[in-house]
Amino acid sequence: MNIRFIIRLSFLFLFFISFAHAFAHGVALPDFTVLAEKHGNTVVNISAIREVSLNQNRTPSVEEKQMQEFFKRFGIPGFPGLPFRGQPQEKRMSATGSGFIIETNGYIITNAHVVAQADTFIVKLADKREFKAKLLGIDSRTDIALLKIDASNLPKVVVGDPEKVKVGEWVAAIGSPFGLENTMTVGVVSAKGRALPQENFVPFIQTDVAINPGNSGGPLFNTRGEVIGINSQIYSRTGGYMGLSFAIPIDVAINVAEQLKLNGRVIRGWLGIAIQDITKELSESFGMKGVNGALIAGVNKNSPAERGGLQPGDVILKFNNKNIMTSSDLPKFVGVTKPNVIVPIKIARKGKKIELKVKIGEMPDDKKVAVVEKQKQFDVNRIGLVLKEISGKEKKALEGRNGLLVLEVKGKEISAKIRPGDIILALNNSLVSTVYSFNRELNKVPTGKTIALLLYRNGNTLFVPVKIK
Repeated sequence: MNIRFIIRLSFLFLFFISFAHAFAHGVALPDFTVLAEKHGNTVVNISAIREVSLNQNRTPSVEEKQMQEFFKRFGIPGFPGLPFRGQPQEKRMSATGSGFIIETNGYIITNAHVVAQADTFIVKLADKREFKAKLLGIDSRTDIALLKIDASNLPKVVVGDPEKVKVGEWVAAIGSPFGLENTMTVGVVSAKGRALPQENFVPFIQTDVAINPGNSGGPLFNTRGEVIGINSQIYSRTGGYMGLSFAIPIDVAINVAEQLKLNGRVIRGWLGIAIQDITKELSESFGMKGVNGALIAGVNKNSPAERGGLQPGDVILKFNNKNIMTSSDLPKFVGVTKPNVIVPIKIARKGKKIELKVKIGEMPDDKKVAVVEKQKQFDVNRIGLVLKEISGKEKKALEGRNGLLVLEVKGKEISAKIRPGDIILALNNSLVSTVYSFNRELNKVPTGKTIALLLYRNGNTLFVPVKIK
């Protein structure tokens, strides 16, 4: 027999054996047809409508322009454009999104941004029935909203466990992209526990499932037909899908929905601190060996954290016996803790590990403090900063704290970290009050050493590492 024929036959045999082994072990692509048939009827289409009076003899207001941009982003083709000259008239501005039924008597979850600022909500079921919905509550921090329609015996979703989701696992989304109802797209989980800017309370599930305007608020299913998340955001430079989609874990959403149902709002635990990740440079400046934990960059006056003994520069390692690996871990644990509960918090402070008992408070409304900036001529210090002591008015805005206002930043490297208008509150955990004392301590630092500056910027505090050259 020809030796080449035998070799080819052997390779062919091995190929079939490998294929059979992969198929037997579930490596083959999943079949989503059963999921679509069985669970597609739990997904709804939501139209959010707002009646707007357009005076066509005037320039649209900032709010109207923002609303128009909102509906451009999340709407369907045919939304109203800017008004032309003529008589005032009423126009209906409509955005479309998705949602899904969580209780058979008509409770529906969707994204807050789908229904925000609208007056009327129309829910269309998979069987084409339409209902006018009542908005029970919105939570902007997690982008969750709860609607209620007057219906019964509706199909509802099966809730899964996001903790069991694995990276690489197949998932599917059902929604109404661009108003095209009950559209299914599939992909895999790309990452878990993803923290996004200004989204501290949600450990997002990242996928490569195609999500477009209109998909927002729809469910993310695993292959067993369980909902593991709510499709909420995409990363895009064009406004369309680019392979990066983010879903809110379903356990976070259900917790919020239950509170909206009971209270009409979400009650969260609160410490009253500003936190950030620990970089290698900051770890070096604090004399730490690792980068795990949440670094406290600021403590609010009269907050639960201050009353419990937490200080700027402390690193939270455990909260209520849960390990804190990165700063994004902490807000979700604190947020689900009930106010007035006393919890143990393990911290690292100046090389020592300490356990404190802190009574959790209730999160207040958002508040930002504006800081007055003034320009004068001052000397440039060792790291290229022009500083001045803050005024009484600025000190009042900082709740009585001292600090040094950054007037100018000289040098490309330092300007990447510190900006004019920043206020320096501390140098290596030592509070600062005068330019003279700050520069004196700065001049004592050996060349090549990294220092940590605590800054106040736009209502927030953060540590910035600076290497002395």
